Amino acid sequence: MLPVTSIASMTRAMRILPIRILPLRIVVVVLLVLTLVPGWSGEERLALLGTRPSMTATRVVLDRRDPARTRVGGLTFQGGVILGSRDSGFGGFSALNVTGDRFTLLSDGGNIVQFHMGADWQPHGLAFANLPAGPGLGWEKRDRDSESMTVDPATGRIWVGFEGYNAIWRYAAGFARAERLAVSNAMARWPDNGGPESLVRLRDGRFVTISEEAHVSRKWWRGSDRDRLRTREGLVFAGDPTRDPQIAFRFAYVATGRFDPADMTELPNGDLLVLDRAFALPFRWSNTLSIVRRQDIRPNGVARGRRIATIAAPLINDNFEGVSVTQERGATMIWIVSDDNQLVLQRTLLLKFRLD
Repeated sequence: MLPVTSIASMTRAMRILPIRILPLRIVVVVLLVLTLVPGWSGEERLALLGTRPSMTATRVVLDRRDPARTRVGGLTFQGGVILGSRDSGFGGFSALNVTGDRFTLLSDGGNIVQFHMGADWQPHGLAFANLPAGPGLGWEKRDRDSESMTVDPATGRIWVGFEGYNAIWRYAAGFARAERLAVSNAMARWPDNGGPESLVRLRDGRFVTISEEAHVSRKWWRGSDRDRLRTREGLVFAGDPTRDPQIAFRFAYVATGRFDPADMTELPNGDLLVLDRAFALPFRWSNTLSIVRRQDIRPNGVARGRRIATIAAPLINDNFEGVSVTQERGATMIWIVSDDNQLVLQRTLLLKFRLD
C-alpha cells in the first residue's frame, strides 16, 4: 500500500494542473486496487514462437556403440539431427509433414516450424509461426493441444486434430487462416488426453483418425474383453470431416505389444504406416513402426499392425510422435520427429529411414 505522504503529494500535484482530469476519490480507489489486489497467479501463458527464428541441427548416429550401424528391422537408417533453438516456444513437436525438401513441424502448443533441408542436413529458409486460431482462448497449452496434422497436396489445406476438445480444424494453405472446424459426436466419449493423436487424409479423399486411448465399444466387439482392451478406436470419414463430421464407419486398431498410436501416414501403395510409442520408468521411451493393410480398414474390422521396426535403447530413442513419408528415386523414405515435452532430459530428434 502507498504511504499517506505519497497520496498527499500526488494530491498537491493534481491541484496545480490547469485541468482536473479525475476526481481525487477515483484516483485513490484505483491506487488502492492496484496495490491491494494480488497479481495473476493462474497457469502461465502458453509460450509462443518469436519473430526472429533460429535453429541448430546436430548430426546423430543410429547406435552410439556402433556408429556404422544402419539396419533396424525392415528399415535402413539414412541419417538424423537434433534440432535446437534458444526460443522458449521451441519443441514439443507432435506432428510432421515433409513435402520434397520442405519440412513442417507442429507442436502440441500450436507452434509451427518450417524450413527446407537437403542432403547436407543444414536447414535453411527457416520460419516460425503460431496457429492463427484454435480451440479455447489460446492462453493455456491445453487450448492448443494440436497432436496430429494432415495436408492435401493439391490445395495445401491443412487439417489439425486437437486433444482435450477432440476436434478437427481446417486451415488454409500455409496456416494463413482457420477455415472450418468440427467436433464429431463419434469422438465425444474419447478421453480428453487420448483423442485424435493420429490423423491422415488418404489419396481417395477419405480421412482416418485413431484415438490414443479410447477402446472400441463392447456393443460390436465379438472377442474377449481382455482383447478389446488392447484395441484403439479408429474412425473413417467419407470426406472432409469439417464439412461432414458424421463418420462413415468405425474400426479397431490393434498395436503389437503395449504401445499406443502416436501418428500415422499413408504409404504409396495405400497401406497405412502407424507410429506407436510406449513409456517405461524410470525414463525410457520406445517406438514401433507398423504397417496396416488398407483392406483391413473396413466397417467393424480389426486392423492389426505388422511391426517392421522397433526404435528403442540401445538405439537412439525419444518420444517420437510425428511421421511422414516421401519418395526419392523410387524408394520410400520415412521421417519421424520426437516431442521433447520441452524437458531438459529429452531432445527434438528428426530421423530418416528407407523402407526396405
